[in-house]
Amino acid sequence: MTEKTELTILMPCLNEEETIGLCIRKALSFLEQHQIKGEVLIADNGSTDQSRDIARRLGARVVNVEEKGYGSALLGGIRAAKGQYIIMGDSDDSYDFLNLMPFVSKLREGYDLVMGNRFKGGIEKGAMPFLHRYLGNPVLTFIGRLFFRIGISDFHCGLRGFRRESILAIGLNTPGMEFASEMVVKSALNGLKIAEVPTTLSPDGRSRPPHLNTWRDGWRHLRFLLIYSPRWMFFYPGLLFMVLGSILSIALILNPIYFNTVRLDIHTLLYAAGSVIIGFQLISFYILSKAYGVQAGLLPESTRQRKFEKIFSLERSIGAGILLILAGLGLSIWSYLIWQNADYGDLAPSHTLRIVIPGLISLILGIQVIFTGFFRSLLVMMRVG
Repeated sequence: MTEKTELTILMPCLNEEETIGLCIRKALSFLEQHQIKGEVLIADNGSTDQSRDIARRLGARVVNVEEKGYGSALLGGIRAAKGQYIIMGDSDDSYDFLNLMPFVSKLREGYDLVMGNRFKGGIEKGAMPFLHRYLGNPVLTFIGRLFFRIGISDFHCGLRGFRRESILAIGLNTPGMEFASEMVVKSALNGLKIAEVPTTLSPDGRSRPPHLNTWRDGWRHLRFLLIYSPRWMFFYPGLLFMVLGSILSIALILNPIYFNTVRLDIHTLLYAAGSVIIGFQLISFYILSKAYGVQAGLLPESTRQRKFEKIFSLERSIGAGILLILAGLGLSIWSYLIWQNADYGDLAPSHTLRIVIPGLISLILGIQVIFTGFFRSLLVMMRVG
Protein backbone atom coordinates (compact mmCIF):
# COMPACT_ATOMS: atom_id res chain seq x y z
CA MET A 1 0.00 0.00 0.00
CA THR A 2 1.14 3.55 -0.73
CA GLU A 3 2.13 5.44 2.40
CA LYS A 4 -0.40 8.17 3.17
CA THR A 5 0.67 11.80 3.10
CA GLU A 6 0.81 13.03 6.68
CA LEU A 7 1.43 16.75 6.20
CA THR A 8 0.65 19.40 3.60
CA ILE A 9 2.47 22.72 3.98
CA LEU A 10 0.08 25.16 2.33
CA MET A 11 1.01 28.64 1.11
CA PRO A 12 -1.42 31.09 -0.49
CA CYS A 13 0.23 33.03 -3.28
CA LEU A 14 -0.41 36.17 -5.31
CA ASN A 15 2.66 37.49 -7.14
CA GLU A 16 5.28 36.32 -4.63
CA GLU A 17 8.16 35.54 -7.00
CA GLU A 18 10.63 37.37 -4.74
CA THR A 19 10.09 35.10 -1.74
CA ILE A 20 8.18 31.97 -2.70
CA GLY A 21 11.30 30.05 -3.71
CA LEU A 22 12.93 30.56 -0.32
CA CYS A 23 9.74 29.54 1.50
CA ILE A 24 9.42 26.34 -0.53
CA ARG A 25 13.06 25.40 0.05
CA LYS A 26 12.63 25.85 3.80
CA ALA A 27 9.41 23.82 3.85
CA LEU A 28 10.95 20.95 1.84
CA SER A 29 14.01 21.03 4.07
CA PHE A 30 11.78 20.71 7.15
CA LEU A 31 9.99 17.67 5.70
CA GLU A 32 13.29 16.02 4.80
CA GLN A 33 14.99 16.82 8.09
CA HIS A 34 12.16 15.35 10.20
CA GLN A 35 11.42 12.50 7.76
CA ILE A 36 7.77 13.48 7.40
CA LYS A 37 5.79 12.16 4.46
CA GLY A 38 4.46 15.42 3.10
CA GLU A 39 4.03 17.92 0.29
CA VAL A 40 4.33 21.65 -0.31
CA LEU A 41 1.17 23.02 -1.90
CA ILE A 42 0.87 26.49 -3.43
CA ALA A 43 -2.68 27.89 -3.69
CA ASP A 44 -2.18 30.45 -6.42
CA ASN A 45 -4.79 33.20 -6.58
CA GLY A 46 -4.07 34.56 -10.05
CA SER A 47 -0.38 35.44 -10.07
CA THR A 48 0.85 37.26 -13.15
CA ASP A 49 4.57 36.96 -12.34
CA GLN A 50 6.81 33.88 -12.22
CA SER A 51 5.52 32.54 -8.88
CA ARG A 52 3.87 29.40 -10.29
CA ASP A 53 6.82 28.51 -12.49
CA ILE A 54 9.24 28.89 -9.59
CA ALA A 55 7.05 26.74 -7.35
CA ARG A 56 6.75 23.90 -9.87
CA ARG A 57 10.46 24.01 -10.66
CA LEU A 58 11.32 23.56 -6.97
CA GLY A 59 9.00 20.57 -6.56
CA ALA A 60 5.91 22.14 -5.05
CA ARG A 61 2.43 21.27 -6.23
CA VAL A 62 0.41 24.23 -7.54
CA VAL A 63 -3.37 24.53 -7.48
CA ASN A 64 -5.00 27.46 -9.23
CA VAL A 65 -7.84 29.15 -7.30
CA GLU A 66 -9.86 31.48 -9.49
CA GLU A 67 -12.09 33.07 -6.82
CA LYS A 68 -10.20 36.07 -5.47
CA GLY A 69 -9.33 36.58 -1.83
CA TYR A 70 -7.08 35.26 0.93
CA GLY A 71 -9.81 33.00 2.30
CA SER A 72 -10.75 31.70 -1.13
CA ALA A 73 -7.14 30.79 -1.90
CA LEU A 74 -6.69 28.96 1.39
CA LEU A 75 -10.00 27.12 1.15
CA GLY A 76 -9.12 25.98 -2.37
CA GLY A 77 -5.75 24.77 -1.08
CA ILE A 78 -7.30 22.94 1.88
CA ARG A 79 -9.69 21.09 -0.41
CA ALA A 80 -6.85 20.11 -2.76
CA ALA A 81 -4.43 19.07 0.01
CA LYS A 82 -3.43 15.42 0.31
CA GLY A 83 -2.13 15.58 3.87
CA GLN A 84 -3.95 14.41 6.97
CA TYR A 85 -2.60 17.56 8.62
CA ILE A 86 -2.14 20.99 7.06
CA ILE A 87 0.15 23.79 8.17
CA MET A 88 -0.59 27.06 6.41
CA GLY A 89 1.65 30.09 6.24
CA ASP A 90 2.19 33.14 4.04
CA SER A 91 4.66 32.83 1.17
CA ASP A 92 6.37 36.17 1.94
CA ASP A 93 9.16 34.66 4.11
CA SER A 94 7.79 36.21 7.31
CA TYR A 95 7.14 32.83 8.99
CA ASP A 96 9.72 30.20 9.86
CA PHE A 97 8.97 27.08 7.82
CA LEU A 98 12.04 25.37 9.27
CA ASN A 99 10.50 25.29 12.77
CA LEU A 100 7.13 23.62 12.30
CA MET A 101 7.65 20.65 14.63
CA PRO A 102 5.73 22.21 17.57
CA PHE A 103 2.66 22.35 15.31
CA VAL A 104 3.11 18.76 14.09
CA SER A 105 3.59 17.46 17.64
CA LYS A 106 0.35 19.05 18.83
CA LEU A 107 -1.54 17.71 15.82
CA ARG A 108 -0.20 14.23 16.51
CA GLU A 109 -1.40 14.56 20.11
CA GLY A 110 -4.95 14.92 18.80
CA TYR A 111 -5.53 18.68 18.55
CA ASP A 112 -7.69 19.84 15.65
CA LEU A 113 -6.30 23.39 15.40
CA VAL A 114 -2.87 24.59 16.50
CA MET A 115 -2.38 28.34 16.44
CA GLY A 116 0.96 30.11 16.34
CA ASN A 117 1.54 32.92 18.83
CA ARG A 118 3.87 35.62 17.54
CA PHE A 119 3.76 37.63 20.75
CA LYS A 120 5.15 34.68 22.74
CA GLY A 121 7.61 33.51 20.09
CA GLY A 122 9.05 36.87 19.13
CA ILE A 123 8.36 39.64 16.64
CA GLU A 124 11.44 41.08 14.98
CA LYS A 125 11.81 44.81 14.54
CA GLY A 126 9.84 46.02 11.52
CA ALA A 127 7.96 42.73 11.12
CA MET A 128 4.59 44.05 12.25
CA PRO A 129 3.25 47.60 11.80
CA PHE A 130 2.75 49.61 14.98
CA LEU A 131 -1.05 49.77 14.59
CA HIS A 132 -1.30 46.00 14.04
CA ARG A 133 0.91 45.16 17.01
CA TYR A 134 -0.48 47.55 19.62
CA LEU A 135 -4.04 48.19 18.46
CA GLY A 136 -5.47 45.91 15.77
CA ASN A 137 -4.32 42.48 16.95
CA PRO A 138 -4.76 43.07 20.70
CA VAL A 139 -8.22 44.62 20.32
CA LEU A 140 -9.56 42.02 17.90
CA THR A 141 -8.03 39.20 19.94
CA PHE A 142 -9.62 40.59 23.12
CA ILE A 143 -13.01 40.79 21.41
CA GLY A 144 -12.65 37.25 20.08
CA ARG A 145 -11.70 35.89 23.50
CA LEU A 146 -14.55 37.78 25.18
CA PHE A 147 -17.26 36.91 22.65
CA PHE A 148 -16.36 33.25 22.15
CA ARG A 149 -14.42 32.30 25.31
CA ILE A 150 -11.40 31.10 23.36
CA GLY A 151 -8.07 30.86 25.16
CA ILE A 152 -6.03 32.09 22.19
CA SER A 153 -3.73 35.11 22.53
CA ASP A 154 -2.99 35.76 18.85
CA PHE A 155 -6.19 35.44 16.80
CA HIS A 156 -4.61 36.48 13.52
CA CYS A 157 -1.36 34.59 13.33
CA GLY A 158 -1.04 33.40 9.74
CA LEU A 159 1.00 30.33 10.70
CA ARG A 160 -1.31 27.61 12.01
CA GLY A 161 -1.80 23.88 11.70
CA PHE A 162 -4.98 21.87 11.62
CA ARG A 163 -6.51 18.50 10.92
CA ARG A 164 -7.85 18.69 7.35
CA GLU A 165 -11.08 16.75 7.87
CA SER A 166 -11.95 18.66 11.04
CA ILE A 167 -11.60 22.06 9.36
CA LEU A 168 -13.51 21.01 6.24
CA ALA A 169 -16.36 19.80 8.45
CA ILE A 170 -17.03 23.20 10.07
CA GLY A 171 -18.06 24.89 6.83
CA LEU A 172 -15.60 27.74 6.29
CA ASN A 173 -16.74 30.11 3.54
CA THR A 174 -15.47 33.69 3.95
CA PRO A 175 -13.37 34.80 0.94
CA GLY A 176 -11.25 37.57 2.48
CA MET A 177 -8.80 38.15 5.31
CA GLU A 178 -11.55 37.46 7.85
CA PHE A 179 -11.02 33.78 7.01
CA ALA A 180 -8.39 33.79 9.76
CA SER A 181 -11.01 34.76 12.36
CA GLU A 182 -13.62 32.42 10.92
CA MET A 183 -11.36 29.40 11.32
CA VAL A 184 -10.77 30.10 15.01
CA VAL A 185 -14.36 31.05 15.83
CA LYS A 186 -16.02 28.15 14.04
CA SER A 187 -13.49 25.71 15.50
CA ALA A 188 -14.45 26.87 18.98
CA LEU A 189 -18.20 26.90 18.28
CA ASN A 190 -18.00 23.34 16.95
CA GLY A 191 -16.03 22.04 19.91
CA LEU A 192 -12.71 21.35 18.18
CA LYS A 193 -9.61 20.93 20.33
CA ILE A 194 -7.45 24.06 20.03
CA ALA A 195 -3.85 24.58 21.16
CA GLU A 196 -1.33 27.39 20.83
CA VAL A 197 2.44 27.29 20.33
CA PRO A 198 5.01 30.10 20.15
CA THR A 199 6.26 31.12 16.72
CA THR A 200 8.36 33.93 15.31
CA LEU A 201 7.58 36.70 12.84
CA SER A 202 10.23 38.29 10.64
CA PRO A 203 10.03 41.21 8.21
CA ASP A 204 8.77 39.90 4.89
CA GLY A 205 11.18 39.77 1.97
CA ARG A 206 9.06 41.60 -0.60
CA SER A 207 9.92 44.93 -2.17
CA ARG A 208 6.23 45.77 -2.74
CA PRO A 209 3.57 46.66 -0.13
CA PRO A 210 1.63 43.75 1.45
CA HIS A 211 -1.84 42.77 0.26
CA LEU A 212 -3.26 43.45 3.74
CA ASN A 213 -5.19 46.73 4.11
CA THR A 214 -5.13 47.83 7.75
CA TRP A 215 -8.52 49.52 8.09
CA ARG A 216 -10.51 47.60 5.48
CA ASP A 217 -9.37 44.17 6.62
CA GLY A 218 -9.52 45.15 10.28
CA TRP A 219 -13.17 46.10 9.80
CA ARG A 220 -13.85 42.80 8.01
CA HIS A 221 -12.46 40.90 11.01
CA LEU A 222 -14.51 42.97 13.46
CA ARG A 223 -17.64 42.64 11.32
CA PHE A 224 -17.26 38.87 11.27
CA LEU A 225 -16.83 38.68 15.07
CA LEU A 226 -19.97 40.76 15.61
CA ILE A 227 -22.07 38.83 13.10
CA TYR A 228 -21.11 35.51 14.62
CA SER A 229 -21.92 36.62 18.15
CA PRO A 230 -25.62 37.61 18.24
CA ARG A 231 -25.37 37.64 22.03
CA TRP A 232 -22.94 40.56 22.03
CA MET A 233 -24.30 42.21 18.89
CA PHE A 234 -27.99 42.20 19.90
CA PHE A 235 -28.80 40.61 23.26
CA TYR A 236 -26.53 42.47 25.70
CA PRO A 237 -27.13 45.94 24.18
CA GLY A 238 -30.86 45.18 23.99
CA LEU A 239 -30.93 44.05 27.61
CA LEU A 240 -29.12 47.23 28.66
CA PHE A 241 -31.61 49.43 26.77
CA MET A 242 -34.57 47.55 28.24
CA VAL A 243 -33.35 47.55 31.83
CA LEU A 244 -32.32 51.21 31.91
CA GLY A 245 -35.43 52.28 30.02
CA SER A 246 -37.73 50.24 32.27
CA ILE A 247 -36.20 51.54 35.48
CA LEU A 248 -36.43 55.15 34.32
CA SER A 249 -39.95 54.65 32.93
CA ILE A 250 -41.27 53.13 36.15
CA ALA A 251 -39.74 55.92 38.20
CA LEU A 252 -41.16 58.65 35.95
CA ILE A 253 -44.62 57.06 35.73
CA LEU A 254 -44.93 57.51 39.48
CA ASN A 255 -43.54 61.04 39.79
CA PRO A 256 -41.13 63.49 38.17
CA ILE A 257 -37.49 63.09 39.19
CA TYR A 258 -35.55 66.08 40.52
CA PHE A 259 -31.80 66.61 40.45
CA ASN A 260 -31.33 69.95 42.23
CA THR A 261 -32.93 72.39 39.77
CA VAL A 262 -33.23 69.81 36.96
CA ARG A 263 -36.62 68.17 36.54
CA LEU A 264 -37.10 64.99 34.53
CA ASP A 265 -40.72 64.56 33.50
CA ILE A 266 -42.87 63.25 30.66
CA HIS A 267 -40.44 64.22 27.91
CA THR A 268 -37.79 62.05 29.54
CA LEU A 269 -40.45 59.36 30.01
CA LEU A 270 -41.01 59.35 26.26
CA TYR A 271 -37.33 58.74 25.59
CA ALA A 272 -37.22 56.06 28.29
CA ALA A 273 -40.17 54.35 26.58
CA GLY A 274 -38.28 54.50 23.30
CA SER A 275 -35.32 52.83 25.02
CA VAL A 276 -37.56 49.95 26.14
CA ILE A 277 -38.88 49.45 22.61
CA ILE A 278 -35.41 49.62 21.04
CA GLY A 279 -34.12 47.15 23.64
CA PHE A 280 -36.89 44.69 22.92
CA GLN A 281 -36.29 44.97 19.17
CA LEU A 282 -32.61 44.16 19.66
CA ILE A 283 -33.50 41.13 21.78
CA SER A 284 -35.94 40.05 19.05
CA PHE A 285 -33.12 40.36 16.51
CA TYR A 286 -31.00 38.16 18.79
CA ILE A 287 -33.68 35.46 18.96
CA LEU A 288 -34.29 35.51 15.21
CA SER A 289 -30.62 35.69 14.22
CA LYS A 290 -29.80 32.71 16.44
CA ALA A 291 -32.63 30.72 14.90
CA TYR A 292 -31.60 31.68 11.38
CA GLY A 293 -27.91 31.04 12.08
CA VAL A 294 -28.67 27.49 13.17
CA GLN A 295 -31.10 26.94 10.30
CA ALA A 296 -28.52 28.14 7.75
CA GLY A 297 -25.72 26.08 9.29
CA LEU A 298 -23.76 29.17 10.30
CA LEU A 299 -24.04 28.52 14.04
CA PRO A 300 -24.20 25.21 15.92
CA GLU A 301 -27.40 24.42 17.80
CA SER A 302 -26.94 24.63 21.56
CA THR A 303 -28.73 22.91 24.44
CA ARG A 304 -29.65 26.33 25.80
CA GLN A 305 -31.36 27.26 22.57
CA ARG A 306 -33.38 24.02 22.49
CA LYS A 307 -34.57 24.70 26.04
CA PHE A 308 -35.49 28.26 25.07
CA GLU A 309 -37.55 27.03 22.13
CA LYS A 310 -39.46 24.64 24.38
CA ILE A 311 -40.15 27.25 27.08
CA PHE A 312 -41.00 30.14 24.74
CA SER A 313 -43.16 28.29 22.26
CA LEU A 314 -45.33 30.05 19.69
CA GLU A 315 -48.41 29.51 21.85
CA ARG A 316 -46.76 31.08 24.89
CA SER A 317 -45.51 33.97 22.78
CA ILE A 318 -49.04 34.58 21.54
CA GLY A 319 -50.36 34.39 25.11
CA ALA A 320 -47.76 36.84 26.43
CA GLY A 321 -48.42 39.18 23.51
CA ILE A 322 -52.18 39.12 24.11
CA LEU A 323 -51.68 39.95 27.79
CA LEU A 324 -49.50 42.93 26.87
CA ILE A 325 -52.04 44.10 24.29
CA LEU A 326 -54.88 43.81 26.83
CA ALA A 327 -52.83 45.81 29.35
CA GLY A 328 -52.20 48.45 26.71
CA LEU A 329 -55.87 48.58 25.76
CA GLY A 330 -56.83 48.88 29.42
CA LEU A 331 -54.54 51.84 29.93
CA SER A 332 -55.76 53.40 26.68
CA ILE A 333 -59.40 53.04 27.80
CA TRP A 334 -58.50 54.55 31.17
CA SER A 335 -56.93 57.58 29.48
CA TYR A 336 -59.99 57.88 27.22
CA LEU A 337 -62.31 57.91 30.22
CA ILE A 338 -60.23 60.69 31.78
CA TRP A 339 -60.59 62.66 28.57
CA GLN A 340 -64.33 61.95 28.51
CA ASN A 341 -64.70 63.20 32.07
CA ALA A 342 -63.05 66.43 30.97
CA ASP A 343 -65.73 66.82 28.25
CA TYR A 344 -63.05 66.08 25.62
CA GLY A 345 -61.30 69.29 26.46
CA ASP A 346 -57.67 70.08 27.27
CA LEU A 347 -55.86 67.70 29.61
CA ALA A 348 -52.80 68.07 31.77
CA PRO A 349 -50.07 66.23 29.80
CA SER A 350 -47.96 65.63 32.92
CA HIS A 351 -50.82 63.49 34.24
CA THR A 352 -52.39 61.78 31.21
CA LEU A 353 -49.15 60.90 29.40
CA ARG A 354 -48.13 58.85 32.43
CA ILE A 355 -50.99 56.57 31.43
CA VAL A 356 -50.86 56.92 27.63
CA ILE A 357 -47.14 56.19 27.23
CA PRO A 358 -47.14 52.90 29.23
CA GLY A 359 -50.27 51.88 27.34
CA LEU A 360 -48.57 52.53 24.02
CA ILE A 361 -45.47 50.59 25.12
CA SER A 362 -47.63 47.60 26.08
CA LEU A 363 -49.45 47.64 22.74
CA ILE A 364 -46.23 47.85 20.70
CA LEU A 365 -44.45 45.17 22.72
CA GLY A 366 -47.47 42.87 22.59
CA ILE A 367 -47.61 43.02 18.80
CA GLN A 368 -43.83 42.51 18.53
CA VAL A 369 -43.90 39.50 20.87
CA ILE A 370 -46.58 37.78 18.79
CA PHE A 371 -44.97 38.35 15.42
CA THR A 372 -41.48 37.56 16.71
CA GLY A 373 -42.90 34.25 17.92
CA PHE A 374 -44.39 33.52 14.49
CA PHE A 375 -41.18 34.43 12.66
CA ARG A 376 -39.03 32.32 14.99
CA SER A 377 -41.40 29.37 14.61
CA LEU A 378 -41.11 29.67 10.82
CA LEU A 379 -37.32 29.50 11.05
CA VAL A 380 -37.51 26.49 13.38
CA MET A 381 -39.90 24.71 11.01
CA MET A 382 -37.50 25.33 8.10
CA ARG A 383 -34.69 23.79 10.12
CA VAL A 384 -36.72 20.75 11.13
CA GLY A 385 -37.98 20.30 7.58
